[in-house]
Amino acid sequence: MRIHTPPRAHSPWPLVIGAAAMMALLALTACSTPRAPEGIQPVTGFDADRYAGHWHEVARIDHAFERGLTQTSATYSRNADDTIKVVNRGYDPVRKAWKQAEGTARFVDEPTRAALKVSFFGPFYGGYNVVALDENYQWAMVVGSSTDYLWILSRAPTLPWHVREHLMERAQTMGVDVRKILWMPAASEQHAKRAVMT
Repeated sequence: MRIHTPPRAHSPWPLVIGAAAMMALLALTACSTPRAPEGIQPVTGFDADRYAGHWHEVARIDHAFERGLTQTSATYSRNADDTIKVVNRGYDPVRKAWKQAEGTARFVDEPTRAALKVSFFGPFYGGYNVVALDENYQWAMVVGSSTDYLWILSRAPTLPWHVREHLMERAQTMGVDVRKILWMPAASEQHAKRAVMT
C-alpha cells in the first residue's frame, strides 16, 4: 500500500534499501504502533482488496531510503493471516540496477479505516495513512507517521493536472510543506532520457 514505508503504507509506502536506509528508518519508526499525525484523518470505508495490486509512485517527499531512485512502485497483496504483503521497487540509474524491499502491513484499528503500520524488518514499524483516495481506487495520497513523509500513488504512470492540483491543495491544508514534494517523470520520459544519454 509505498504499504510504502514510512512508508510508507511504503512506508507504499518507502523503499528501505541498504544499511544506511535501515538506520534512518529505525530512527523514525522505533515505535510499535505509529499513529496518524495530529489533525490527519485516514480514509474510512476503506477496502483493502480494491487497494491491492500495482501502484506507480508519481510523487513523494524525498528521503535517504528512496533518494535517486526512479520508476518507483508499490505492489500490495493479502497474506493468509489478513496482513498485507508490501513489495516496493525502484530503479537506481547510477548502479543501473533494480532494488526491491518486501514488508508487511497491519491495520492499526478496524480494516475499514486506512491507518496501517508497515514493517520491513523486525518489530519496527512506520505509519502508513491513506488520507485521500479516488472513489475508483485509481489514485491515493499517503502520509507517514509525520507530515514529513508523503507519497502520491497512481494506477497509471501519470496523473491529470487537475488531480495533481487537488492533491496539492489537500496536502497543504493538512500541514504538509508542498515545496518538498518531488514529482516523478513518467516511465516513458525516463526511458527517453536514458536513450538520449547513451
